[in-house]
Amino acid sequence: MPKCPPPPGDDDPQAFRRAMADVRPLAAKATVATRPQPRAVARFTRARRETQAMEGQPGRSPAVHDAGGRLQFRRPGVGEEVMRKLARGQFPVEAEADLHGMRLHPAQDALREFIGDCVVRRLRCVRIIHGKGLRSGPDGPVLKIAVSHWLRNYDAVAAYTSARPDDGGSGSVYVLLR
Repeated sequence: MPKCPPPPGDDDPQAFRRAMADVRPLAAKATVATRPQPRAVARFTRARRETQAMEGQPGRSPAVHDAGGRLQFRRPGVGEEVMRKLARGQFPVEAEADLHGMRLHPAQDALREFIGDCVVRRLRCVRIIHGKGLRSGPDGPVLKIAVSHWLRNYDAVAAYTSARPDDGGSGSVYVLLR
């Protein structure tokens, strides 16, 4: 096996200095100031704020009552007796939508489609399950309040009230359609 020749300049201790004689040091870069890292924020809170910014805060209306977790709403012209019958479950429920556990945007789309379909089919009373919001965190039931807000914005909705305990109680509503 042939022997490799020694690298050039191995016998000259000044060879490295001569090779580096024309080398200039790189200009020092100005250090870029880094922004401090943002403070950690819980994702639930951030998601809730973003949703409220996009959809608006569902406000309270004088026609809506939320007493003990129960929801009620009626348009002018809907009498007390009709509301009592609705709250007692005396109107036959002709269709049902289960939004329980859904995120806000898919739930809103599903509710819009459901109400539209019920109007086309000329249904009178339907039940919507929104859940009680027991695992919604410190801000309470998000979907429940959102459903209440959305239902008030449908002209086809004459009234709604929380269902009887057998039908979901404060986790669902009976909706009376016009």
